Amino acid sequence: MTIQLHWFLPTYGDSRLIVGGGHGTPAGAAHSDRDASIDYLASIVRAAESFGFTGALIPTGAWCEDAFITAALLARETTSLAFLVAFRPGLVSPTLSAQMAATFARHAPGRILLNVVVGGEAHEQRAFGDHLDKDGRYRRCDEFLDVVRRLWAGETVSLQGEHIHVEEASLAGPPNPVPPLYFGGSSAAAGPVAARHADVYLTWGEPPEAVRQKIEWIRGLADAQGRPVRFGIRLHTISRDSADAAWAEADRLVGALDEETVRSAQQGLHRSESEGQKRMLALHEQHRSNGSWHDARTLEVAPNLWAGVGLVRGGAGTALVGSHREVADRIAEYAEVGIDEFIFSGYPHLEELYWFGEGVIPILRDRGLFAAQTHTAAPAAIPFVGAAR
Repeated sequence: MTIQLHWFLPTYGDSRLIVGGGHGTPAGAAHSDRDASIDYLASIVRAAESFGFTGALIPTGAWCEDAFITAALLARETTSLAFLVAFRPGLVSPTLSAQMAATFARHAPGRILLNVVVGGEAHEQRAFGDHLDKDGRYRRCDEFLDVVRRLWAGETVSLQGEHIHVEEASLAGPPNPVPPLYFGGSSAAAGPVAARHADVYLTWGEPPEAVRQKIEWIRGLADAQGRPVRFGIRLHTISRDSADAAWAEADRLVGALDEETVRSAQQGLHRSESEGQKRMLALHEQHRSNGSWHDARTLEVAPNLWAGVGLVRGGAGTALVGSHREVADRIAEYAEVGIDEFIFSGYPHLEELYWFGEGVIPILRDRGLFAAQTHTAAPAAIPFVGAAR
């Protein structure tokens, strides 16, 4: 089997340090040193495209810029890269969401992927005018995605559901191809919705055995629905020419944090209702409470799997840390338990992309795990260099 690779776009800013943000982060609380301008984001997506990545995930939330608008602006900056646009069902109507995706697909065929984010923080949902509880959000999502799927199939849809009410909804033209739906969620309410609608089920970066158990759970539910599901994982990377260099970088990142910064971030993250966020917090709770987190290695929760990012960042809180070969080994291990797609990031996102692209991707190719074509320019001709030889 071969895997697909995606990168992440930091639409809240970037830095050479860990940038707070993600699930559980209040609006405006994500500190960064590098502005997430379209020009900067364009440099990231061009690099990802050149290394053969399939797509780039664009997050959603009060703490970052709007994902759909960002994707539309960046689509003209690339030629083949797809955009994994995160969106929250219920904040706009399913008919409008289906139309937006169809319009994007018409102008950039095959280059829109949709990441369904039900929302794990009630206080943030209320800021958007959404007052449903978590289980209610999943029930609404189920109805929402049913309408979207039927509209994309060319149906005229009427539904009087518990939360979604539409009458004779239709699209001028369904998308071709239909955008795949990516869906994450670790709670009991999430599983059946994922099984009915997800093309790719996403998990955060837990140890391989925990990931295997989650895959078995969702695959069993999807099999009962008669549906195939692929699986993806969201991780950061710190990949260097040697393991010592990679762990030195991890030490540098945690060395820039202080107790008050970590305490404040953790306080915010504990407000999250997300089961996945709770599992992320549990990965490093003991080390955070006794202060041993100052040594990066104490947060290695599985071989080369480091939970240090989750000290101050919500959502994806773990990173693969090690030599290029060690990182490739861990990717192969996750692929072995059933992961088909990987969504990576690192600090800063542009530089870490090059470390990964130049160091890890050649190893994955040699092992037959990654087969996407790279897009490289011809070497520049420098006449005076040649003349000197």
